[in-house]
Amino acid sequence: MYILTVEDSFASAHQLRGYSGKCENLHGHNWRVVVSVRGEKLNDTGLLVDFGDLKKILRAILADLDHRNLNEHPDFLTENPSSENIAAHIARRYADKLAPIPGPIFLESITVWESDTSRCTYIPAR
Repeated sequence: MYILTVEDSFASAHQLRGYSGKCENLHGHNWRVVVSVRGEKLNDTGLLVDFGDLKKILRAILADLDHRNLNEHPDFLTENPSSENIAAHIARRYADKLAPIPGPIFLESITVWESDTSRCTYIPAR
């Protein structure tokens, strides 16, 4: 089994509806996102998948979240844009983009860092 990992970042604002504390107020983060994929079969070049392709997928997903109020994003109008829900959101989109890549290649995990000391890892059901 091979596991490949790429990372990128985005900046956005959010507030947690129904939360009692500082995070109920609008505030921002510089989010760091780490994606790992897994697979067993290498292609004829000896690669599971090109790192550039994995980065391109991640950049496209994060571009939709970058420099915006996540509470106004269509996918977070009713669902809180918590670290947990952001990780699951990115995972769903990433898994969809992986599907056409020969392999098979599967999403192993998504880790979303909202600060240097706070992160959430989402592992899709197998």
